[in-house]
Formats: sequence, structure tokens, C-alpha cells
Amino acid sequence: MEAPTGAKTYFDLDGYAHKELFADCEHVWEVLPKLPTYIDAHLRPGLHGVVMEGAWVGPRVYLGPGSVVEPGAMIKGPAIIGSNTVIRQGAYLRENCLIGDNCVIGHASEVKASIMLDGSQAPHFNYVGDSIVGRQVNLGAGVKLSNVKNAGGVIRVVLGEQEWSTGLHKFGAVIGDRSALGCNCVTSPGSLIGPECLVYANVVVRGIIPPRSIVKLRQVQEVVPRR
Repeated sequence: MEAPTGAKTYFDLDGYAHKELFADCEHVWEVLPKLPTYIDAHLRPGLHGVVMEGAWVGPRVYLGPGSVVEPGAMIKGPAIIGSNTVIRQGAYLRENCLIGDNCVIGHASEVKASIMLDGSQAPHFNYVGDSIVGRQVNLGAGVKLSNVKNAGGVIRVVLGEQEWSTGLHKFGAVIGDRSALGCNCVTSPGSLIGPECLVYANVVVRGIIPPRSIVKLRQVQEVVPRR
């Protein structure tokens, strides 16, 4: 049985173009420090999709066939972006982004030092920092994957009585394949969400969420007459 911190718990990597990046990693977050070196080794700069007038794309970017960068988007690079992906108006991709095929990065969304597997979407006002987002994941509008502790220090992953030190001062979240996060969710640094999970809107997620879970937020709404 795969450990709760292993990559296979969260992702089906069969057929993934960058599967080798995950090799020899005991814990899924160990992929993130390898990302800059991996991109440097595999990047072959070239724009094979459509960069619309008004977009800004740095020199160290690969853009796959069928992909589109809309006006007002900025891709700083280095970045590898797969095929048939859309970078919408106002999106900002910072350094060391590995974006799969058929992805969406939308208006006012920022991605930094992160991996988005095939079919994942950060379409509206999202922050994805130092994170790994699985296949066909959808981040609702305003979802933020927080990557730094307010008090600073090394980020730890917690599951009940168990703790793992990641050794990282910046680590956002791991979101398993086909999970969906409702609008305005925030994941605390070091959150791991299993595949096929549903997270209600406005939830603050912490720790490890098992596969096929629903994370609920119960609010009490009271409506009274105006005086």
C-alpha cells in the first residue's frame, strides 16, 4: 500500500510526459526542489502555439502546439507549457512552471514554481505557489494554495499524531487527480488532498485529506427583519 505521502497516492502518472521527475521521491513534496534543475535540463525554448498581441513571453519558454496565450498574460519563465493549454488574459506565470496539456490558467491567476498535470484548471483569481496540482483538478474562483507560514520556518505535513518535516520553507499544497475545490478555499502550507475529493467553498484546509473525501463547512445563517 502506498504511503500517505507518496506520489502514487495522489497521481496517476502513466502516460504523463514528465513522469521521470517523480522517480526516486519517497515523499511527494521532494519533487519541488528538483523542478528548477529538471526544467533547465528539458527546456527547449520555442513558441509552437499562438501568442496573441499584447501578451509577454520571456525567452526561456516552451509553448506546445495548440496552446494560446491571450493579451495581457505574462509568462516570465523558465516554463514548459504543454499542448492545447490556454493562458488567459491577466494570468502571470513566474519562474519554474511545468504546465501540462489541456490546462487553463485564467484571469488574475498566478502560478509560481509549481506543476500542473494534464487537464488541471486554475481559471479565476487563483494562487498556485510551490504546489503540485493533479490531473483534471479544478480550483474554484479565488482558491489560494498558501505556500509560506506567517511565522516563517520549515513546513511540516501533519496526519493525526504523525508529522513529516519537509525541509522546505516554501511549500503550498498537493492536490490529487480529479479533486475540486470550491470558491475561496485556502489550503494551509503543507496540505495534501487526495484524489477525487470535494472541498466546500470557503474552507481552510490543513493536513492530509484522504482520497474520495468531502471536506465540509457548516455555517449557520440567520435572517432577521431590519429595524
